[in-house]
Amino acid sequence: MARVTYIEGTDDPELDDLVDKIRSGRRGSLINVYKLLLHSPPLAESWFDHLNQVRWGTQLSGRLREIIIIRIGYLNKADYVLNQHVPKLAEAEGLSVAECDALADWTDDGTFSAEECAALAFADAMTRHVAVPYDVFDALRDHFDERRIVELTILIGTYNMQNRVLASLEIDLEPK
Repeated sequence: MARVTYIEGTDDPELDDLVDKIRSGRRGSLINVYKLLLHSPPLAESWFDHLNQVRWGTQLSGRLREIIIIRIGYLNKADYVLNQHVPKLAEAEGLSVAECDALADWTDDGTFSAEECAALAFADAMTRHVAVPYDVFDALRDHFDERRIVELTILIGTYNMQNRVLASLEIDLEPK
């Protein structure tokens, strides 16, 4: 059970515009993360805008984005994120359920491309240790230009932040 109450979006008429904005960007739904964040409307709005840019406003492929989000979810034991992304969002970006499952303990066994493995190693280093070894970072340069390296770094940092916020507030899983 969440550590703070959910704001349903109809609780405060001053939130109507923000709730409408969130619903319009989420196919009509107001999911639990936003119900928690509505306690601070400015942060809810900036979170929404930031996540939309991180997910849709970059040159990273949707497949790579989902691979990284799911891997970080496994590393952080973020059931909420995994529940949101597997299988629906992942499959929409070309990942099979078997590939999603492999992300729990990925290895360079041929399941993922060399580019994906370099990004996964980078995500693992950023998530587990914060500081990234030079060899891990240098491996990115074989596959990504500087823009996509920055975008990948922001994606990883964003989902680590999100996972920590949601774990600390003990967010409830969305019904499937």
